[in-house]
Amino acid sequence: MPQPPPDWQMPPGVNRGLWDYLHDPAVARNYDAGLAGVSLLDVDLRFVEEHCPRPGRLLDLGCGTGRLLSRLTQQGYGVLGVDLSEEMLTVARAKTGTAVPLLRANIAELNGLRDQGFDYAACLFSTLGMVLGMENRRRAVAHVHRLLRPGGCFILHVHNRWFNVWNAPGRAWLLQNGWAQTESGDRVMPVHQGVAGLTLHLFTRGEAGRLLMEAGFHIREMRPVSLRTDGRLRWPWWFGSLRAYGYLIAAERPA
Repeated sequence: MPQPPPDWQMPPGVNRGLWDYLHDPAVARNYDAGLAGVSLLDVDLRFVEEHCPRPGRLLDLGCGTGRLLSRLTQQGYGVLGVDLSEEMLTVARAKTGTAVPLLRANIAELNGLRDQGFDYAACLFSTLGMVLGMENRRRAVAHVHRLLRPGGCFILHVHNRWFNVWNAPGRAWLLQNGWAQTESGDRVMPVHQGVAGLTLHLFTRGEAGRLLMEAGFHIREMRPVSLRTDGRLRWPWWFGSLRAYGYLIAAERPA
């Protein structure tokens, strides 16, 4: 693993915990096996196919080991996978082959990609929540809006901050961090695959919606996601904002 730069030289939206996560070969090698059986990994792919039904050009932000790229390439989509982890991209390359373009880049710094070059974009599995700082997340979403053609669709997944009310450590964290303040959604996660200090931003439903609308998107659907195998939240009208584990959101750049 390369030596991390000083904190002041970290890429935008990256702290030391995320740096270690991105540069650990073992994390990338074990990523797919460690998530085997997680229902969201099938639920979000179906959501993408539902809202991006015709083959077109798709930008996969935080593509990881290439699970969305592999699926859509087989269906005739043109894809570009973007990830800041060279280790993840190495696994994705082995999985997808050399015909699938991959780009090592920070999703908050996509100035090198041309305007309106994509029909679709996706940022799945809480990747946006791994970007630290509200301004960095705003920049990432603004880039997506710029990169989509008019009428293009952006699929986003976020974790729900209020789901933490259902366990004692979560309630303590909510109380300690000021409940609904935007930046209070940053939570240091338990040690994950040997990496400590990984911080994840947990969104409220309203915060996620505002972030997209302020960037110029129109929200087609904001679907609450549960831990059920099919991902559906039963009776979403009954305290759904507390019971949802997260949200899958389809947002459109207006024509």
